[in-house]
Order: sequence, then structure tokens, then C-alpha cells
Amino acid sequence: MQLIDSLYAVVARQRRRWYEATPTRRRRLKQPVVSIGSLSVGGSGKTPVAAFVATLLRDAGERPAILSRGYGRQKAVDGVTVVRDVDGILADIGQAGDEPMMLAHALDRVVVAVSSERYLAGHFAEARLGATVHVLDDGFQHVQLERDVDILVMQAGEFDGQSTLPSGRLREPLGVAVRAHALLISGATRSEAEVAGARLGVSTVFEFTRRLAGPVDIDPSKPRVPLTSETRVLCVAGIAQPERFFEDVRATGVTVVCELRYSDHHPFSVDDIRDIERKVNTTRVDLVLTTEKDLVRLRQYQPLPFTVAALPLFVEMVSESTFRSWLLARVESARRERLRG
Repeated sequence: MQLIDSLYAVVARQRRRWYEATPTRRRRLKQPVVSIGSLSVGGSGKTPVAAFVATLLRDAGERPAILSRGYGRQKAVDGVTVVRDVDGILADIGQAGDEPMMLAHALDRVVVAVSSERYLAGHFAEARLGATVHVLDDGFQHVQLERDVDILVMQAGEFDGQSTLPSGRLREPLGVAVRAHALLISGATRSEAEVAGARLGVSTVFEFTRRLAGPVDIDPSKPRVPLTSETRVLCVAGIAQPERFFEDVRATGVTVVCELRYSDHHPFSVDDIRDIERKVNTTRVDLVLTTEKDLVRLRQYQPLPFTVAALPLFVEMVSESTFRSWLLARVESARRERLRG
């Protein structure tokens, strides 16, 4: 297996070098591109960070477009699917994929566009939807598209003892982290973050924390179930690291009676809904708590035979004003370079 890991690392490294050797191989959009990505598979917090960055840009007066490949969508089409424009949602989950649909529900006045070729999504967002800046969700390995700001998201200790796929979780060797303009690290002190930055060769480092927001009910017309120590909860998670969600739920103080794990991006079926209903009835729980990403995959089965709510994950920057100033300066610098070019 170690030989296969080494071969995978060599291929990943050569792929990146092939694009970097000749800049004309990389396509360039008219407006600045901010890439949010990770070196590892799943669970680093990329999508909440993408939502945070898009919100920051929107509130600064930009018209951001989030560009996604729409992983796992069941009704993929050629070209571009606009999941959301500035006025509202235009696609269903089969057309969008779960993470783009989650972003579309969460972010007002932010364009969300999906395409297997994200240059096309960005070009469409610029030409038809007035986008002034792009946020490339899960974009560190999407080297086909030129980016102006490359942000690498990681957890403290995430890379310790890790190797590349297929036996490890790394998509690329650690050495490519030096290409990032900044690291965003969760679960680390300032000194730990600086050590990680020095190890990876990235001088600009920001720390952030993961937080759970208040519950979002799938059916707001029903009475809300309060989250107290007496509330009996069944947890459902189909994400990369479900244990982290379960830990976060327990930290709210509710009584977690049962935990159901599914694979990341799991497409819930009618049989799954029946299984959850049976578990709800046999364990006598008051509420099913799930992730924001799972909630968008459950919506298609409304009305559900049990009460369900999501606890959305969001990020808080340790020094938001510093990060905001840094990001906006990078975007404005990229815009000036385009005008000079």
C-alpha cells in the first residue's frame, strides 16, 4: 500500500506542476477568484469557511458568486446550473448537490453556481448575474482555474502521521501547501497556528473556531422543541466526520439517546426515512437533530413522520477585522492588476 500511496503522491505533484509550468493552461476569469480548499479529504470546514468568506465579501459591497462542482448531484447536466441568484433558489437538490443547496438556503443575495468546469460557472455568473468576485468552494486542487487568493483550511494536528490517498487522507503531498496565500486553522492556539504555518511554509496564518448555530426546523409551522437536558435526541449525520457533530450536539446539554451514521453525501431513501422513524418510536425521542447538509437531503421527503431540526455549523475568526482587511486588500489588488493588464 505504501508503494501505491507514493505513486499517487507523484501523480498529484506532477499534475500540479504541469499546470504551473505553463500559465496559459490555466483559465482566468475577469473578476477576482478566492479559492477555499484543503489538503485532506472531508471534514476540514471548507464549506462553512466559503460561506463566511462569501458573506464577508457581500457585506463589503461585492456581488459574490460561489462556484462549486456540485459533487454527488443526481441530475447533473452539461454547462452551468444556477442554484441561486440574488433573488432566490432556482434548482432542486438533484440538480445542485447537497453542499451548494445548503449554501443557497443559508446565504441571501449570494449567487451559487454549479458546473463540472467551474470556469464556465464563473463566466456565466459574471456575464449574466453581475458577479464581481468568485468564491471557489473546495478549490485547492482545481488548478485548471487561476485564482488570486488561495486559502487552505485545516484543523490543528490534521496532518500528523497522514499519508496521501488511498490509505491516507491527503489529496496531495504536504509540500504543495506552500502554494497557499494563507492558512485558516481551527482548534489551535496562536503559537500552534504559527508553528503549523512555519512547518508548511505559509507565513500568513489565521485561527478560527467552529460553532453550532441555533436549531433550524425543517417545518417552521410546527412548535419548536426546546433544547434542554430533558430533551431526548436522535442524531443523524451523513458527513465526513460524524463524530464531531455528535460531540457538538452533546455539548449543547441535550440527552443523546441514539446516533445514526451514514456515508458522506448519503442520498437518503424512503427506506432510510422508515428506519429513522422506527428508531424514533422505539427510543421515544423528542427530536431528530441533524446537520445542515443532511437537512437539505431530507427536505424532499416532507412532511416527515418525525420532528427534525438542523444545527448549522458556522465559523468565527479569532481576529475577524484583521482577516477582513487582508482579504479585501488581496481582492482589490487583484482587481487593479486586471485593469493594468
